[in-house]
Amino acid sequence: MTLPSVSPVSPLVSRFYQRWLAAAPERAAKVDELAQLSLAQIDLADYLQKEAIGGLPLVRAMRRLRHLLVCTLIRRDLEGKANLAEVVETMTRFADFAIQQHMAELHAEMVAAHGQPIGRDSGLPQEMMVLAMGKQGGGELNVSSDIDLIFVYPEDGDTAAGPGQRGLSNHEFFIRLGKKLIAALAEITEDGYTFRVDMALRPNGGSGPLAASLGMVEQYLIVQGREWERYAWVKARAVTGRAEDIAALDAIVRPFVFRRYLDFGVIDAIRNMHAQIRAEVNRQERLHPDRSNNVKLGRGGIREIEFLAQVFQLIRGGRDAALRDRSTRTTLRIIAEKGLLSHAIVYQLLASYTFLRNLEHRLQYLDDAQTHTLPANDADRQTVAEMMGLPDVATLLLQLEAHRQFVAGQFDEMFSDKTETSENDIELQSSNECADPDNREAMVARFTALGFEAPEDATKRLIATWQAPRLQSLPEASRNRLQGLINTALPLIIQASSESSGGNQLATLGRLLDFLEAIARRSAYLSLLTEYPHTLARVIRMVHASGWAAQFLSQHPILLDELLDDRVRNAVFDPAALAADIDKQLAACPGDTERQMDILREIHHAQLFHLLAQDLAGDLTVEKLADYLSALADTIVAATIKAVWQTVATRHREVPLFTVIAYGKLGGKELGYVSDLDVIFLYDDADQDAPAQYAKLAQRFITWMTSHTSAGILFDIDTALRPDGASGMLVSSVSSFEKYQSNSAWVWEHQALTRARYCAGDVAIGQHFEQIREAVLRKERPADGPLKQEVLAMRKRMVDAKPNLSALFDLKQDPGGMIDIEFIVQYLVLQHAHTYPQLTANFGNIALLKMCAELGLIDASLAASVADAYRKYRKLQHQLRLQGQDLARIDPALVAGQAAQVRALWESLFSEDVAI
Repeated sequence: MTLPSVSPVSPLVSRFYQRWLAAAPERAAKVDELAQLSLAQIDLADYLQKEAIGGLPLVRAMRRLRHLLVCTLIRRDLEGKANLAEVVETMTRFADFAIQQHMAELHAEMVAAHGQPIGRDSGLPQEMMVLAMGKQGGGELNVSSDIDLIFVYPEDGDTAAGPGQRGLSNHEFFIRLGKKLIAALAEITEDGYTFRVDMALRPNGGSGPLAASLGMVEQYLIVQGREWERYAWVKARAVTGRAEDIAALDAIVRPFVFRRYLDFGVIDAIRNMHAQIRAEVNRQERLHPDRSNNVKLGRGGIREIEFLAQVFQLIRGGRDAALRDRSTRTTLRIIAEKGLLSHAIVYQLLASYTFLRNLEHRLQYLDDAQTHTLPANDADRQTVAEMMGLPDVATLLLQLEAHRQFVAGQFDEMFSDKTETSENDIELQSSNECADPDNREAMVARFTALGFEAPEDATKRLIATWQAPRLQSLPEASRNRLQGLINTALPLIIQASSESSGGNQLATLGRLLDFLEAIARRSAYLSLLTEYPHTLARVIRMVHASGWAAQFLSQHPILLDELLDDRVRNAVFDPAALAADIDKQLAACPGDTERQMDILREIHHAQLFHLLAQDLAGDLTVEKLADYLSALADTIVAATIKAVWQTVATRHREVPLFTVIAYGKLGGKELGYVSDLDVIFLYDDADQDAPAQYAKLAQRFITWMTSHTSAGILFDIDTALRPDGASGMLVSSVSSFEKYQSNSAWVWEHQALTRARYCAGDVAIGQHFEQIREAVLRKERPADGPLKQEVLAMRKRMVDAKPNLSALFDLKQDPGGMIDIEFIVQYLVLQHAHTYPQLTANFGNIALLKMCAELGLIDASLAASVADAYRKYRKLQHQLRLQGQDLARIDPALVAGQAAQVRALWESLFSEDVAI
């Protein structure tokens, strides 16, 4: 289905071209001259002036210029000198130019007769915004197309009428101006017309006023705006008007067209709209069989490609500004870049679009008629085939059908009604009584038939959810959709349980029902699960595998979008690419703090979700997951610092000399899904305002991280490890930090320093910190000094602060657990780094245990056993966290051997001292 290489064809095959040249033979020289140029860049004003020689009025000169341009395009296109882009861009530029020229002249005439319209509230002169809709708005106008326009003026008020002028209200002024503009463009004169004008897309259509104020437009879109109008307003583009008025209009239209959440409900709306269009086309083709093969509105036609592009815009454009482009071709390319459709599919859609648009133009070249169907007579069909570079009509129809089949296939895959049932699904979909609280017996029978282990309990759980006030108050359409989703989900729960070698079906059902209840008020999410049934299956597998995943998805249902395809499983974590993406998205909304905070949260949650999906699928080890989560946190911290600094109006330099240092799990690159970030803030700036400015930066950074927005939070932040703890300054200079660590810090602070590292900010300060850290850790500490007693005392305080009164083993806190291992490593580093400086490297506990064994500081076999224990503890802790358990406690028998090995290593180091 590749495009044919078009051989040059004489433009004389166009009857319109022939008639136009025959009417005035001197026109041939003009076409000869103009045909040597790319028309998309020519100076239209210059050529208009040439047509107006002799004092010809603007309306006549514009019509003559139109015919010259169209005939030159016909020639350049058929001779292979112009491509589709040149044709549509030239016609769009000319339409914009014609509107602007006529508006300037007509506005001046109206002002001369009635005075300048003045805004009632602003007191400013008013100008009318002419909005180009449809293909003109998208920069893809046909050679013989009409233009869809909407007229908007900023404010109501009155004209400032002077002597001899008749004053008008602004409303009447702009309605009259609009009528004059339509006449200037569309009236048929001895020179023909410039463009036919269609005003049907204005608010309230033909029954609405010809021109509307900004206030009227806003009221209409909020109260009466319909789904199909969102589709139309995607392409709205102001051709005239003041920049500030256009910006005000954009602020009104954008939230109507582009919803802030992912709007999958638009699929059904476009499906219904398209069904009406297709029904009308089918009716016309039945009445007029000779007008078949409508390349615009028929099955697999241009409109279906436009719908395919715009459905992604309407679903995602509210959250992704890149998808707001008005051009169908550009939007398709962006869709491919973002992985929403494959590059191969988009390439073929673009090829089909080019074929169909070229064919559309050749149909119109015959008589300069606004037609989209193949001619009735065989001679004209043969001419069209030749204009397409094809030998005969049969070949044309064969290629046309191939393109239309491909487009229709892609359209059906996107818009087919997922609620329609196949023969195999009839029993499942029709068994709605299982979600009917009034038919308990049928529900129990259904659960029993499906193989639920506890059908009575499952029934009770489902009734409790269904009778929840939140669901009872839903609109009937949402309740029916939710009921269908539950019925579809029940066998999938059984399947998920069998695939994982059993599992608690009731727990999975409960998690799923909690999730559905959480999203039920957002019909868009119900639409997503309905339109993409495989997404529901993925949700069920995820909530079956992890209670924490179910909770996370319930809190952030926008992440459902990530389950639509294989992006979640196949995503490769790339910190550099992620940082670039964050910078790009934040730069798109400068000054909008709320939106920037939400962007950071949405990106973080999406990346977290990718890692969670890979984790649940068994694609990541605990260690690799922790590395990725830590790198993700580093990236978010760096982006946040950069964005927050821009909000400090009194900042004294463009790039702050400021650094975030990571401690704890982040410092040791052992971060979990819900870990806090232990950080401190350092600066190295001699400016007198530096301390106050960086304190403000740190405070705002914490606010950005911890604040709850509509998108949730990023991280809880703990700064207790800063010098002097809670009583100390929030930010420290590098020199004061060095002095504190060398002279005043407690041993436990040096223990914490073993897991500290540069996280984000100024790299030079980070390097200076590393030098300080290494110097502190390498201090000579005598074997008979206080280090051992200090470590033991600190460990005892921790045990006393969090006693475990249960019979279970706390993987983290109990003797023989993870903290014991961490203290062992910290003690070894502090005691021996003076002799063995390589121990100061932040390699992690397992690697450091191995290094200490190789240096002969501890028994090698015991070190290996303790390293294995630490690895197992982390894995068990991770599994418990995934099931939503806050405390990592298990049956002591499960890790008795590992705990004994840890205790043995502990005793070997601290045996002469009092046990904790």
